Amino acid sequence: MAPDHPGGMSSPIVVHGLSPSGGRRVTINGQIVGLAHDDRDLVEFLRRAGLDDAWDVLDDPHWIEWRGGRAHRYEAA
Repeated sequence: MAPDHPGGMSSPIVVHGLSPSGGRRVTINGQIVGLAHDDRDLVEFLRRAGLDDAWDVLDDPHWIEWRGGRAHRYEAA
C-alpha cells in the first residue's frame, strides 16, 4: 500500500475524533476499517490493509491524518 493521493490531498489513512463509546474510527482511502483503542489496534488495521511497516508511519502526515484530537490519544482527557 502506498499513499496514492495527488498533490495536496489528504492522507490515505485518517484517525477520526474520539467516539462517544471510546476509541477512534479509522478509515483507509475512505473505507472504515475499525475502531482503534490504542496504537496497537491502529497498527493491526494497517497491517491487515497491507502496510507491513505500520509502526514507522504513525507520525508521517503523508500517510496518517489525526483528526479531532491529539495523535496517539484514544480516550477523553
